[in-house]
Amino acid sequence: MNRRLSLAGQLLALQVVIICVVLVGVSAVTVAQSTQRAQDTEGRRALAVAETLANARIFREAVDEGGIAYVRVAAESTRSVSGSASVVVALQDRTVIASEDPGQLGERVAVGDSTVLDGRAWVGEREFAGSPAAVAMVPVLTGPRRDPGGFVVVTRLYPSVLDGLAEAAPNLLTYLGLASGIGIVGSLLVARRVKRQTLGLEPAEITGLVEHRDAMLHGIREGVVGLDLRGRVTLINDEAIRLLHIPGDALGRTLADLGVGEEMLDAFLSGEVERDRAVASAGRVLVVNRLPITSRGRPIGSVTTLRDRTELLELRRELDLTRHVTDTLRAQAHEFSNRLHTIAGLIEIGESEEAVRFVHRVSSSRSEFSADVTAAVRDPSIAALLIAKASQAAELGVDLRVAPDSSLPVLSDELSGDVATVVGNLVDNALDAASVAAQRWVEVSLGLVDGEVEVVVRDSGPGVPAGMEREVFRRGVSTKDASSGTSGSEERGIGLSLVHLLCSRRGGEVTASSAGGSTFTARLPADPELVAP
Repeated sequence: MNRRLSLAGQLLALQVVIICVVLVGVSAVTVAQSTQRAQDTEGRRALAVAETLANARIFREAVDEGGIAYVRVAAESTRSVSGSASVVVALQDRTVIASEDPGQLGERVAVGDSTVLDGRAWVGEREFAGSPAAVAMVPVLTGPRRDPGGFVVVTRLYPSVLDGLAEAAPNLLTYLGLASGIGIVGSLLVARRVKRQTLGLEPAEITGLVEHRDAMLHGIREGVVGLDLRGRVTLINDEAIRLLHIPGDALGRTLADLGVGEEMLDAFLSGEVERDRAVASAGRVLVVNRLPITSRGRPIGSVTTLRDRTELLELRRELDLTRHVTDTLRAQAHEFSNRLHTIAGLIEIGESEEAVRFVHRVSSSRSEFSADVTAAVRDPSIAALLIAKASQAAELGVDLRVAPDSSLPVLSDELSGDVATVVGNLVDNALDAASVAAQRWVEVSLGLVDGEVEVVVRDSGPGVPAGMEREVFRRGVSTKDASSGTSGSEERGIGLSLVHLLCSRRGGEVTASSAGGSTFTARLPADPELVAP
């Protein structure tokens, strides 16, 4: 048994404290009410005693005729019978003629604000022997004309607090019994319900779990976001706030209110399981994994993790450029090897003139394509990439050509690298698609349109399947297996996903369409200081 009180014990102790507080309050109110009632009762009793004595005919005649002896006997008898603390009789000039205190005889009575001298009865409160008491003053009407000839003063002490508490004790005990019984039963029922809702955990255990969860949540290097069914944030860690660039007070607010982009919102609120979906957000590339969560068979929201893959994207781009160079060198080496074998064979059979003509034809063809490319594309990196891709296309038996209306100026180093990555991946994708077509050709168009670098790559392949114009840019989605007959053992769906992320990161876009083959159009915002051709 834990040394700490259990949940039921804590609730029971709390209920006992509440009962005690309520009982103290009830006792105070009850005693106050009892005291007030007692004071009102003593005031009425004092008035009744004074009126009875003052209205007695014999007593009035004795006061009128100066029968002081009878007045004193009547006053003392009235005090003894009524249980009053004092009964004083005074003449109209306030001279005391009867009192239980002999030393008071002959003295004058202080009437204060009393109306007794005006012939009207009065009831109030005065000090008597250091304690508050109820005082009643009633005039004694004498003679045929009923003129005030004196007055009677009756004093009755109030009951003490202990007397009032003793009087209220039966009610207090009844309240105590009922409150204790109801409180104990209620505490047990509440404790049982709370225990069931908290899965049998005690408060200390619940606190420990919450603290442990918060510590783990903020210690995870991946971003974690929990949403309820209304799309409001229920939990979020520091890494998610950093990656999404949202305010720290995100709890209870929707992602739309926090300024999250549309593509990221789609990943969070798609309602489906998302696995390794790459999304561009605030200049970074985030990999999103979303999983709906349920409790006791009913959906309660979703949890989404975010991983920053911006550095990985940069590395992927560098590797793609390296791969392009390697593929180009391999294709060129293969092409040159075939041509050397051809030249060697012509020399061996004695056709030296034909060998010379063959060399001139090959040299002229390569020079003409290179001149066309460099004339249309002034950026050296992209021009070199297209010239190198021509060798790879020749190896696949695909005619790679540059559109006549192409015109691309020199770009900044960063923009040139991004455009080269886009062109390389789109051309590779087009070569794979065109290599299985009856007519094998790929056309590349480059230029500036409305302040953006526009890259258009067309091919003669089977085209993008209907309905997949947007899905084809998602990571892992590819049509190459179906169109090219490849085994599919290598990872697919990387090139177009990389193009989409690069365009989104720079604030551009890439689209796909099918009309006599595939057409991919990529747009990347150009640098303001772009050098014109």
